[in-house]
Amino acid sequence: MSTQTPGAPETTRIHNIGYRTYDGPRLGRAYARRSLYSQSLRGAYGLGRSAKSKVLPMILLGIMCLVAAIMVAVAISVPSMSDLPVEYTRYAIIMQALIALFLAAQAPQSVSRDLRFKSVPLYFSRPIERVDYVVAKFAAMASALFVLTATPLVILYLGALLAKFDFADQTKGFAQGMVSVALLSVLFGGIGLVLAAFTPRRGFGVAAVIATLTITFGAVSTVQAIAWETGSAGAVPWLGLFSPVTLIDGVQTAFLGATSAFPGGEGPGTGAGVVYLLVLLALVAGSYAVLMRRYRKVGL
Repeated sequence: MSTQTPGAPETTRIHNIGYRTYDGPRLGRAYARRSLYSQSLRGAYGLGRSAKSKVLPMILLGIMCLVAAIMVAVAISVPSMSDLPVEYTRYAIIMQALIALFLAAQAPQSVSRDLRFKSVPLYFSRPIERVDYVVAKFAAMASALFVLTATPLVILYLGALLAKFDFADQTKGFAQGMVSVALLSVLFGGIGLVLAAFTPRRGFGVAAVIATLTITFGAVSTVQAIAWETGSAGAVPWLGLFSPVTLIDGVQTAFLGATSAFPGGEGPGTGAGVVYLLVLLALVAGSYAVLMRRYRKVGL
């Protein structure tokens, strides 16, 4: 269609280029939240991204599973063994360095790029809201960590059944291990996202996560060893409250029948274990609250 002033050359044209209003179903916030969760979880393992993005997470997952498979092979090949070489609740503690590396690489990937490219306000335009974004990212990071830590336990459990170890003992230990790694995944996921959400630069986020997990564990373990050697054994369990790794160790020792890695092998009792559990829950809730506050400002 065109318009023309009488007596003047044709200078104005209005073209119909085919734009149409959307008249399909509007799926709403729940669908958007699920989509963001799915996209974030897939992204943690490089799915839907470049081949280079898949290398590190898949290698770490492969190593976690390979070590478990080797333990199963040893247990099956040695007739005198009546149990796995490691408890289900101990596996994640032993492999904590790989878990920390995975978290350091993927937590900044999950949130730092949105900050760097200033795409967060686009998420909040509609229908998604701030709480949906935080919940989806938090759940996706915890789920990615759970896949990383629970898959080796499944391999250990299936191997134990193939080796015909006691079914009741193995099932009980497997259930305790799954609860332990679920708590670890939620705690580590929250801490990793909080650290990564305060910088748009992925490198700074990676360094912050690694430093927080490794330095706190190293410092707490050193001070615990000093306390044990100097006759202050009563302080050892309480010192474990100051590191995420030892916090998980204390909770599973108190409530899940795990063997403690603390000096002397004595973790917190039930009374101190309640404090451990409360601190863990407070850290998870605090991580969520900090993320909500952070994205209140970022989303403007």
